[in-house]
Amino acid sequence: MFELDRYNEAIRSMIRGWLDEDIGYGDITTESTIPAGSRHKAVIHVKEDGVLAGLPVARLVFHVVDPTLEFRALAEDGQKVARGTVIAEVEGSTHSILTGERLALNLLQRMSGIATKTRRFVDALEGLPVRLVDTRKTTPGHRLLEKYAVRMGGGANHRFGLYDAVMIKDNHIKGAGGIRAAVAAARARIPHTMTIEVETETIEQVREALEAGADIIMLDNMPPAGMAEAVKLIRERAPHVKIEASGGVRLDTIREIAATGVDIISVGGLTYSFDSLDISLDLGDKKPGGTQA
Repeated sequence: MFELDRYNEAIRSMIRGWLDEDIGYGDITTESTIPAGSRHKAVIHVKEDGVLAGLPVARLVFHVVDPTLEFRALAEDGQKVARGTVIAEVEGSTHSILTGERLALNLLQRMSGIATKTRRFVDALEGLPVRLVDTRKTTPGHRLLEKYAVRMGGGANHRFGLYDAVMIKDNHIKGAGGIRAAVAAARARIPHTMTIEVETETIEQVREALEAGADIIMLDNMPPAGMAEAVKLIRERAPHVKIEASGGVRLDTIREIAATGVDIISVGGLTYSFDSLDISLDLGDKKPGGTQA
């Protein structure tokens, strides 16, 4: 399982930058309206049904703002929650809570939105032996968090960047002078442990990718009938080759695509076209030990 704990320092660094962007010279509204010593407990709750992702990140936001804040998660990432569910509490300095509120909620809402959309696609594939994966179509600076959110929704991750696998797409094919030339050039350079994936749009390209020795063949924007034909060809000639379907996959078409027999379906929209989950933070009781309003 892809966990966030090992990336805590990297995430903290990103959070510091995001907080600098938001706070600037200070939280003017909070500083001018609320006594400096005020303390509260706040609750974070969801305002619509969905799947959670990002609670550990929200915790880090509040701790970067103020290490004395106490954050208590009352739910878990990957959990389905109903509207009205209280998912966390934050207690301590009112100034600190309100200063960190927006960033913590922004990240929670976006990540939970991705997890919620991913779960819908996963549910649509129930009972079929196919893996749902994301793509590199992520928000710059947020890839780590967005791919984590996909995992929390029940999906899996495609490559993280340009560095961890070879994916030969249409422009690489044009630039290299064909699929065979591109695969041969890549194979001569990469470690033997690294895979080569080739994007294909026609049966002729599928044949060329097979002859070139591709490890994974992507069927890009093919109609279901064309996919089924390509899958049959690949299974007959190279049953070890993995088959990925991609391009324009929608919730209402994904099951038909999966039924063609592909191994993997990639959906870019998981991380670039989603609705953030509606999540709010509300101040509750004032706490003793500080200035009372």
